[in-house]
Formats: sequence, C-alpha cells, structure tokens
Amino acid sequence: MEDKLKISVVIPVYNSEKSIAELVDRIVKTLQNYIFEIILVNDGSKDKSWIEIEKQKNIYPDKIRAINLTKNFGQHNALLCGFSFCNNDLIITLDDDLQHPPEEINKLVATYINTDADVIYGMYKQKNHSFIRNTGSAILRKTSDYREINQSGGSSFRLIKKRLIDILISKHANHYLYIDEILNWYKSAVALVEVEHHPRKYGKSGYTISKLIIIYINNLYHYSTKPLKIIAGIGFFTSIISFLIGLRFIYKKIVHGIEVPGYTSIIVSIMFSTGLILLCLGIIGNYLYKLYHLQQKRPPYTIKNIL
Repeated sequence: MEDKLKISVVIPVYNSEKSIAELVDRIVKTLQNYIFEIILVNDGSKDKSWIEIEKQKNIYPDKIRAINLTKNFGQHNALLCGFSFCNNDLIITLDDDLQHPPEEINKLVATYINTDADVIYGMYKQKNHSFIRNTGSAILRKTSDYREINQSGGSSFRLIKKRLIDILISKHANHYLYIDEILNWYKSAVALVEVEHHPRKYGKSGYTISKLIIIYINNLYHYSTKPLKIIAGIGFFTSIISFLIGLRFIYKKIVHGIEVPGYTSIIVSIMFSTGLILLCLGIIGNYLYKLYHLQQKRPPYTIKNIL
C-alpha cells in the first residue's frame, strides 16, 4: 500500500530564496518511494524566490509545478491556489522556512496508513516560533467558534485527503480563507502525530505584529460570532444596571421626595451609552462589510504565470 500512495506537497513561498533549494532537495529524497508532486506557490515574494523556484523547476521538471501569484494574498489563499493544481490522493502542506523538517512527512504518512484519518496534523512538542506568534496562535484558538481541531493547537504541517480538498475548492473559495476552520466544519476524522519543529534557518518570519493582528481580527469576523455575543452580553448587563439605577431614583422620588440633581450623572450616562452604542454599531458594521465583500465575489487569488 505504501509504495502506491500518491502525494501532492503544497508549499506557499514568501521571501524564502535561501531555503527553497534545500527544501525541495530534502522533499525529493524523502518521497522517492512514492508517486509525488511538489507545488510551489510564490505568494508575491519581494526577493528572488521566483527565480529560485524556476531553477528547481528546471532541475525537477516532472516533479514540480510552479505558480506565481500577482501579489501577496496570504498563506491560506496561496494554499488554496496550490490545492487547485493537485492531482494526487493525499495533500501535504508545510511551510517554506525549513522549520517543518521534510523528513517528518514520513510520520504523517505512517499515521495515515495506520488510522485512515481525513486530516492528520503534525504537532510540535516545542514550537520554535517567536513569543508573539505563539501568543497570537493561542488567542486565535480561544476566540474561535470551531475549536474541536484548534484545541489541539493546529498546525500548518498537515496531511489532508483529496476528498476534503475538493469540497474546500468547490464551496469555500472565498476572498478570505482559514483552512483549519473549514476542515472542522465537516467534522473530519482527525489524527495527531508528534513531529519536530526546528528554529528558522534563514531570514525572519513574514508574520509581523501588524499582520498577525489583521489575521486575528479577520478570523474573528469571518469564523466567529463572539464579538456579537459579547455586545449582546454587554447590552444585557448595562440594561439591567440602568434599570436598577432608575428604580433607585424613582424610589427616592416617591418615598422620600428627594429630587436627584443628576446633571453630571446624566452627562456621564449619555457619554457612556453613546460610546457603547457606537462600539456595537462598529462591530455590526464590520460584519456587514465582510458580507459586502463576499457578495462582490472577489477571487481569493490571481495568477501571473504557471510553470
């Protein structure tokens, strides 16, 4: 069974000119006993990554498919692009920075053979990402509505059956995509296997603080209703408090005949309630804005050229 497995390896590439050659070479050596293809998606790199990809295509013309996107669309959109070119039964995704050792692919394959799971995540005993990225990932898992997969930590090093990939391409090719959430929607059989995670060998991560913040906000609005639940809770809480304060003033007026001056308290209440209303309207407006973008049916990526 093992020799007959057909594997597609999809790698989004961003500013990784120094690691591409080693990455491809190690993948080829690791998968030499399988039928395989490597799909490299250049996600708007600003360095010479595309030139390096072209070199690897010339070295392995029958093994590599190279796609050059017109600009940077993000990791998950680049993966979606790569998925549309996959021809094999199993799809493996990994990063371009060699933090996922290609040799660890064997562990994913072995787990698939033993479990026949739909999705297999390579989990790290110790992550060698920055503190900021690790913290951001933890926040993302906590704020997601679909936490069945994310509770385990998730990973961009995964094996996915082609059946799920076909569903993802046909039904979820939206402008903003978060693959793990969509996989979780279909209640797939998920398996985990411990793999190594190495320190970054070349350069710095493309995930800056600002990019991480944007990603987490987008995930909140596209894949979570928690902001709406929060403002509903705040609205309920403030209405109860306002009602109790109102009863207190009415009681003083009727029972004790005390006039409450209240100018300062009225101003403060108005300012507070107005700010709260504007905040809630802003959150709702962002949801409407995301729906507007979905209605525009903007493509999740555009391709400049294919090799």
